[in-house]
Amino acid sequence: MDQRTLGTGLRVSALGLGCMGISHGLGPAAGRSEGIAVIRAAVEAGVALFDTAEVYGPFVNEELVGEALAPFRGQVAIATKFGFAFDADGRQVGLDSRPEHIAQVADASLRRLGVEAIDLFYQHRVDPDVPIEDVAGAVKDLIQAGKVKHFGLSEAGAQTIRRAHAVQPVTALQSEYSLWWREPEAEILPTLEELGIGFVPFSPLGRGFLTGKIDRNTAFAAGDIRSTLPRFSPEARQANQALVDLLGAVAGRRNATTAQVALAWLLAQKPWIVPIPGTRNVSRLTENVGAADLRLTADELTEIDGAAAKIEVQGDRYPAHLQALIDR
Repeated sequence: MDQRTLGTGLRVSALGLGCMGISHGLGPAAGRSEGIAVIRAAVEAGVALFDTAEVYGPFVNEELVGEALAPFRGQVAIATKFGFAFDADGRQVGLDSRPEHIAQVADASLRRLGVEAIDLFYQHRVDPDVPIEDVAGAVKDLIQAGKVKHFGLSEAGAQTIRRAHAVQPVTALQSEYSLWWREPEAEILPTLEELGIGFVPFSPLGRGFLTGKIDRNTAFAAGDIRSTLPRFSPEARQANQALVDLLGAVAGRRNATTAQVALAWLLAQKPWIVPIPGTRNVSRLTENVGAADLRLTADELTEIDGAAAKIEVQGDRYPAHLQALIDR
């Protein structure tokens, strides 16, 4: 697979693997052997960036990723995240990006992942109670101590990115970006380009919607976060089907799938964008990886953008209590 550079020095594959859904957020967790098989199949397919977080599970996803990638130390990059607080029972109960907590999370993540240094350490959500300069300074200390290699932010606004970058260079921003969520184009992408920061879009397939496998009649399993998202109400799914139909029309002409066209569109936006589609299925992994070889023409990109501009996507990304965690 082609390689891309995040920031000024993190070289990774053009597509990464989002590992959250293997054990968190999409209904019952996959079996251990199933999860390991998908992750190792991704390595064999050329994927060299794997994304996890302490909150996925919580904690068990990091352990799974660490075990699956143990034979490939030094060959792949692992990204994980800090920034949440947990109660005595391991339930996520709020935000916590105090410097002392960041140091504790780093040590715990290193143990669970079984690595000597975290390749990319993201602040998972901006903590309004802790100045971002203090957060960046804490990660800078971890980098100087050899425990972290690169600093990242997730769902941060442009001014927060600038303030953090002034203290410790930010290697990558992770936020949602796809054909059905294009808000980053207004302010975030220009800021990243100016500062030389890479972009790692999560949910590049719209949490599965842009694959064409979900319609208004799809029933989500218990524990699947999509059942709580306004954008996945039956009415919104029906209204947003026009976007899937657009991708399908291009896919049909290119002997590709709608998912591959959606990912290829993202890859064509900037050379420093590295999407991280997630899956727990090897056949879906193979399909997604195939998007790295699909080069959309200038005419096809113009066609997609022109048609998409006429489609008003329905439904908010998150319910209000989760939307409140997004930095502006």
